[in-house]
Amino acid sequence: MNLNATLFAQFVVFFILAGFTMKFVWPPLMKALDERIQRISNGLAAADRGKEEMQKAHEQVQKDLAAARDEGQKRIIDAEKRAAMILDDAKKAAADEAARIIASAKAEAEQQVTRAREELRGQVAALAVKGAEQILKREVNAAAHADLLSQLSVEL
Repeated sequence: MNLNATLFAQFVVFFILAGFTMKFVWPPLMKALDERIQRISNGLAAADRGKEEMQKAHEQVQKDLAAARDEGQKRIIDAEKRAAMILDDAKKAAADEAARIIASAKAEAEQQVTRAREELRGQVAALAVKGAEQILKREVNAAAHADLLSQLSVEL
């Protein structure tokens, strides 16, 4: 009987210990495990949200880079157009300036030709008077024959 009493005592102690454990030890232990599970779950959810936000940020960065590239290309194209316009304007201004210089040179050449003609007419008139003087062997008065000389210069 001693064995049965010992076994019975062990059963009683076991059930008291099991009851004590179930009433006082098990609930805080389960609560700590549940809290740990909740923290791990929250951490995993936060990591997932972080990955999603990082993916969204990466996509936004790619969009911003594409927009910046497009804007840069547009600015380059605008600058090239502006340079072409400036070049065309410069060519036109140079052509206008060349035309003005040519016109001025032509006008000056015309004036020089006119002056040379007038000078030549004067010289021809003087030579004509001298020639007539020698032909007539007498001096012809230039003032008296001014009409005749002017008509002669017009004909020349």
